[in-house]
Amino acid sequence: MIGSETWNIIVVPYNPDWAEEFQKIEKELFAVLKDVVLAIEHVGSTSVAGLYAKPIIDIDVVVENNMFEAVKQKLKEIDYEHAGNLGIEGREAFSYTNKEHLMEHHLYVCHKESNELKRHITFRDYLRKHDDDKDRYGQIKIEMAKKFPHDIENYLLGKQSVILDIYKKCGL
Repeated sequence: MIGSETWNIIVVPYNPDWAEEFQKIEKELFAVLKDVVLAIEHVGSTSVAGLYAKPIIDIDVVVENNMFEAVKQKLKEIDYEHAGNLGIEGREAFSYTNKEHLMEHHLYVCHKESNELKRHITFRDYLRKHDDDKDRYGQIKIEMAKKFPHDIENYLLGKQSVILDIYKKCGL
């Protein structure tokens, strides 16, 4: 998906409504997935109070390895389509239609032992407890969005040194 569409990268101040928006999506997902998932996690920058973010909710649906096909089928029933791992092992992405009532979101299904899930949770939890690094990460996001407003790859590359530094600090 990266590189295949035009991006308009906008980074905005944290919005406390994002937690409620996640809960709306979680409620809709859980109604269908409650018997086949371990957890539904709000990850990414919108899950960290006070952090500047692109206003898109990132969600990791956590599953046992043998439950992926059941989850995939149940998601299909509510208009989510499996899009593959998009080049990132341990994370299966889903696109959607007919979700105008929900905030824009990225939905991923991860095995409970997935390195990608561990990375998302560890990074989120670290930023929630370390304001200096949260603010530094927010600042680089603002700078890169201004510098590369339509270039997602350079936006991501521009953030990489700060992210890798924070990874070291939180043991990733």
